[in-house]
Amino acid sequence: MSSTTRITVTLPSDQVAELRKLTDNVSGYVAEAVARQIRHQLLGDYLSRHEEEQGSFTEKELAEARAKIFGAAGGARHPDAG
Repeated sequence: MSSTTRITVTLPSDQVAELRKLTDNVSGYVAEAVARQIRHQLLGDYLSRHEEEQGSFTEKELAEARAKIFGAAGGARHPDAG
């Protein structure tokens, strides 16, 4: 198990209320959300660097990536793919 650090985070009250409806483990829920956001940011940074070095992705490459991520029906853009 990795070490942990206790911090204080301020959130809007309505978000806290909804969060507590979703989970009894607020810290775990927030940790998972932060980890997901970090992965998203790192991937975006990696893809930007790749395009700077190798050029833009082709439509074929993008379609193949969408199919791998979202399945064969993934030709349509996913709402989060924006």
